[in-house]
Amino acid sequence: MAFESKFKAIDNTLHHDDGCSTALDYVEQSSWVLFLKYFDDLEKTREQAAELEEKTYERIIAGEYQWNEWAMPLDEKGNYDVKRALVGDDLIDFVNQKLFPYLQNFTEKYNVDSIEYKVGIIFTNIKNKISSGYNLRDVIERVDELKFQTAENRHEMTQIYEDRLKQMGNAGRNGGEYYTPRPLIRTIVKSINPQIGEAVYDGACGSAGFLCEAYTYMHEKVTNASEEETLQTKTFYGKELKGLAYIIAMMNMILHGVQSPNIIRTNTLTENLSNITPSEQKNVILANPPFGGSEREEVQQNFPIKSSETAYMFMQHFMRMLKAGGRAGIVIKNTFLSNGDAKLLRKKLLEECNLHTILDLPSGVFTGAGVKTVVLFFTKGEPTEKIWYYQLDKHFTKTQPLTENDLADFLNLQQAKADSENSWTLDVSTLGEDYDLSVKNPHKVEEVDERTPGEIFNSLIKLEHKAEELFEKLGETLWPEDEDDGLFGEYLSEEDEDEDSIDYIVKYRLTEEERREYDDLEKQVIELENKRVGASEEEQNRLRPAIMELFAKMEDITDRYQKDDNSEEDEA
Repeated sequence: MAFESKFKAIDNTLHHDDGCSTALDYVEQSSWVLFLKYFDDLEKTREQAAELEEKTYERIIAGEYQWNEWAMPLDEKGNYDVKRALVGDDLIDFVNQKLFPYLQNFTEKYNVDSIEYKVGIIFTNIKNKISSGYNLRDVIERVDELKFQTAENRHEMTQIYEDRLKQMGNAGRNGGEYYTPRPLIRTIVKSINPQIGEAVYDGACGSAGFLCEAYTYMHEKVTNASEEETLQTKTFYGKELKGLAYIIAMMNMILHGVQSPNIIRTNTLTENLSNITPSEQKNVILANPPFGGSEREEVQQNFPIKSSETAYMFMQHFMRMLKAGGRAGIVIKNTFLSNGDAKLLRKKLLEECNLHTILDLPSGVFTGAGVKTVVLFFTKGEPTEKIWYYQLDKHFTKTQPLTENDLADFLNLQQAKADSENSWTLDVSTLGEDYDLSVKNPHKVEEVDERTPGEIFNSLIKLEHKAEELFEKLGETLWPEDEDDGLFGEYLSEEDEDEDSIDYIVKYRLTEEERREYDDLEKQVIELENKRVGASEEEQNRLRPAIMELFAKMEDITDRYQKDDNSEEDEA
């Protein structure tokens, strides 16, 4: 894909820039350049449409600030004029001292509901971090090669852009706050089924993933210009506190086709629930609010059920913001179902809303987060009588992430709230005073380990010794003494503490997420080796490729930290 290769090249350029140090910087800095190119193509399309109607289109970004003036100046024949192109310090000075101030001034000149104002907000909340004008010139020229004037182009670009937002989710704690897996979002949107004319809201929108997917889903149903106008101006509403997430959300919405997003930067939790009027309430709420945080005591006073947990405050906010008859799909940590400090909130939810569905998700759904979550589906205005549970009983990793197909069975069964091996119904009248909604699949009997701690410890010791024997045997089988030790030989060496050894990398260099993935692959190897013990020669030959494939994946993880002498010389 052209977009993918271009973005990889851009990331490589930014990697060598002193002003950009993380994947978050790469996404942020390439985003504002990408946005200006996309916006220029959008204005060209509008100009062409106006010409066909014999009308005049007045550009929003005009004069020397147009893309083909400062970024990619053209000569009389319409070709790139290299001589006029700014580069080095001249380019950085123009961007920092003229371009950004010009765009920031849009917030003073235009109405808050206009797209010009939204552009001004974006460039008020972002700064150019690219320090080298030569690196910026390289980024501009690569971005200029991307075209956004057809629906196919825009679709491919938004897909790649979502992948880049996922990079932010894998780049560390800050980035992870922005990204919810798109297959999960699409499934929630399909389940809620928002209709044109309904207002969709996310009070903790992050990168606006829910709003973008809802727009894509609803846009397919548009039949006339009036409905398109409704989607553009009166449908999608979001709030976000953090600056980077906010500007990414704005750009993400515009890149997906919403020309003037109704997203504001604010701390949603500072709003007193009693001040929310019926006119502010929305038909549909889709959200994955942050959890594990806390707010000041004065903020907690805005909520009738006091809690220091941000997710529980957001739940109260969403219940208040939902219109009577409105529908919600909320992702929340699974401890909400049973924690004592959420008892009153669960009671309120069951009494005021019909919590008709709980989707239980395994911990691997959110890459790197290591937490279990559930999705609460509820309708406001009637009490809950029965809750239909669905347990997604699959294992997901970074290399085998969640897909929409994994959730297809959930959507099919949810329509009739049917029972299956993974689904069942709970009668709310059977709940105790603690309103415990814990996921307890009646179709699966949990095995109870009745061993004493001493017996468990001895068992672990035996397993460790057995694993060592299996690894030694496998090493002798796969890598004879006269061959290079390779991955396995290095890994087994207990004395080798060289910083480039596999043993050293696994112990000290891998991130927590990578180590978990590496350990999971190692366990799979051991399981397959156990199957080979005593098996026929045919069975052993069948298992060998699977074992080799697992080792290849382990090697992919450690290779990221292997020294590359050639690349270091090139960099020098």
